[in-house]
Amino acid sequence: MMQKGDKVSVLDDAIDGVVVRVAGSEVTIETTEGFELTFKRHELIKTEESGLSFHFNTSKVISEKEIPKPNYTNKEKKAKKESPVPEFDLHIEKLVKNHKSMNNYDILTYQMETAKRHIDFAIKNRIPKIVFIHGVGEGVLKAELDFMLGRYDNLTFQDANYQKYGLGATEIYFKQNTK
Repeated sequence: MMQKGDKVSVLDDAIDGVVVRVAGSEVTIETTEGFELTFKRHELIKTEESGLSFHFNTSKVISEKEIPKPNYTNKEKKAKKESPVPEFDLHIEKLVKNHKSMNNYDILTYQMETAKRHIDFAIKNRIPKIVFIHGVGEGVLKAELDFMLGRYDNLTFQDANYQKYGLGATEIYFKQNTK
């Protein structure tokens, strides 16, 4: 039973105060800030009775009422020494110093030979994943790359991370033997 002078806390709020009026099931309290607020009796809990020193562990009740905050930890485990994914830019200006004398066929052939060299190197050295940056353009280099990659049995490929590369890159995953 609550009576005038009892110290109380509100269960669903961080409000403490002293009972100033009890009218049926409604209890009016004066908060520590000096405001008078009215609550239902079941919304309050006594923290100290007048005259007697009666302490109640409100932190346990309040912690039970709190909604647990979700834990947003990254569940993806990374290897201790995870090396960055090798990226190879197949734009012709990145591969040769002077490409002005080359025609389109020569440029595409040189780009495809470079890509094949990198794939063979990755397979030989058991590199799990590489990225080819081919750009968007007219899509000729990407189409040729897709055709060449489709001929390998021990790899899969897909468009690379859009946020990082846009539509101009392909990611290649190598299936490794467990020998």
